[in-house]
Amino acid sequence: MEINDIAKQFAFEGEMVSIKPLGEGFINDTFVLKTEGAAPNYILQRKNHIVFPDVPGMMDNIVKVTAHMKAKIIQAGGDPMRETLTVVFTKEGLPYYYDKPNYWTMCVFIEDSVTIDNATSLDLCFKGGQGIGRFQKMLADYPDPLNETIKGFHNIRFRYEQWDDTLRRDKFGLVKTVQEEIKWVEDCRQQMLDFWKMVEDGSLPMRVTHNDTKLSNVLFDKEGNVLCMIDLDTCMSSTALNDVGDALRSYTNTGAEDDKDLSRVSMDISRFKAYVGGYLSEMKDSLNDCEKEWLAFSAIYITFEQVLRFLMDYIDGSTYWKIQYPTHTLVRTQAQYALLQSMEAQYDEMKQIVADLCK
Repeated sequence: MEINDIAKQFAFEGEMVSIKPLGEGFINDTFVLKTEGAAPNYILQRKNHIVFPDVPGMMDNIVKVTAHMKAKIIQAGGDPMRETLTVVFTKEGLPYYYDKPNYWTMCVFIEDSVTIDNATSLDLCFKGGQGIGRFQKMLADYPDPLNETIKGFHNIRFRYEQWDDTLRRDKFGLVKTVQEEIKWVEDCRQQMLDFWKMVEDGSLPMRVTHNDTKLSNVLFDKEGNVLCMIDLDTCMSSTALNDVGDALRSYTNTGAEDDKDLSRVSMDISRFKAYVGGYLSEMKDSLNDCEKEWLAFSAIYITFEQVLRFLMDYIDGSTYWKIQYPTHTLVRTQAQYALLQSMEAQYDEMKQIVADLCK
């Protein structure tokens, strides 16, 4: 079916003038649908059903959390069309259109908005934290469980089960070549599983989490103010700390994720303080004492998880992440471990920053 025919399955307003690709998405294919007159424009996406095998469950999550947020925004006197995403349903009343084997979705395009790829200032770090904090705060009282659309996401017990299977298979005979890196992962096993036990026993409560908290998923208005979080495909139930740790892993790194020069890789403590300050400006009163106590550790936890996942993928033939050369995923592993070491060296200061901001 042609792209125009796909778009016409949705109950959008106005007459379609054009539909063109937007960006170079690594997971989904995205298009902008423009209309004439006063009708809004729209975003049409072909969802990657390999990465997201349960698109109906994913869209069920998105519909529910955006409806919850819209009610909160209206109650606060805000603009529900700009301060969260608006899902457009098909003419048959579904939040997706299935054109075998592809799933398509549509949402309203938020005009006069911008996205920013990298946190080039402490102010952007603060606002990035503010964005995810506001998202979590609006959903702190969301009552229902969400669908687990990606199995075991950020669950280190599940990741270690995958890890053990990967080492056991050793499909390409690479285990013997990365013994030092394997030791990094094994040395942290008990510490990371002990942290995850607090999620399993409820000390760290399950909340609605975004699970992809890079800066480019925060939408800003033209004046630089946070509008909302976008790209809600990974929205699920988990500990709030996963969102914080995932953001800190990317925001605070002074080098590149695949930096070959490890001397460039470290955690910038000033970026850490700015991001956490923004996050706690929204979430301080919603977190329990255990969440506050372990918030700084979340950066170490998620960065370690990435070390494990990169190394596991390398041993398994580098099939998950795109690579530019044979050892690319191993280089990523080593760069992430350098970042992890920098975080561990500054952990006492990180904890003190959180404690001071929580007063």
